[in-house]
Amino acid sequence: MRLEVHKLCAFCGRAQILFDVSLKLERGEVVALLGRNGAGKSTTLKSIVGLVEQRSGRVVLDGRDITYAPTAQIARAGLGYVPEDRRIFTELTVAENLLVGRQPPRSGAPAWTEKSLFHLFPNLAELSDRPAGEISGGEQQMLTIARTLMGNPAALMLDEPSEGLAPLIVEQLGKAILTLKQQGLSILLSEQNLHLARAIGDRVSIIEKGRIRFEGTMAEFGSDQTISRTFLAV
Repeated sequence: MRLEVHKLCAFCGRAQILFDVSLKLERGEVVALLGRNGAGKSTTLKSIVGLVEQRSGRVVLDGRDITYAPTAQIARAGLGYVPEDRRIFTELTVAENLLVGRQPPRSGAPAWTEKSLFHLFPNLAELSDRPAGEISGGEQQMLTIARTLMGNPAALMLDEPSEGLAPLIVEQLGKAILTLKQQGLSILLSEQNLHLARAIGDRVSIIEKGRIRFEGTMAEFGSDQTISRTFLAV
């Protein structure tokens, strides 16, 4: 599934947060959206799925204009979104959380079941009957992604999935994302972990103060250290 974002602007009250942000995501591609804290990464993803009311520009999903579609309709159209704050149902079990996200199979997208997701995230298989509020932060992150995949999206947006996770969990998460990519899922990854982004990304977009400052392949990004120093160094 192809995602196109054209000149996206977003506002919080009178303050403008995004300035003409344009992105493209092709089928089976991972695009890493990089930037410092507060650069506009999360706002970009929220704007794409309609969670920011004051916005302008154009968002097109597989040729269909979804700019002003309700968030639920955007999800049904095949765009999955994993928020930074996870939002799991803590009193429901892991298995019950997965059932909440279930949607019918979608043409042109991988069809996920509880069994296939437990294969993708083996940690969750051992915890299927445990309340989601009693599992670790890394396991909750895996659960959030798995629940979104139960909707059988053709494109997936991940907002800072590695934040606060142990290196071993980040490694497992990276392997899972690569598996999704190999199955043809298009993935827009908002991330600050450069090691993870380099390991799984095909292309890079760097955002600073709400504006896209660099776009290129991962190889182009890696070959010019001034880009990282200019836009990503703390």
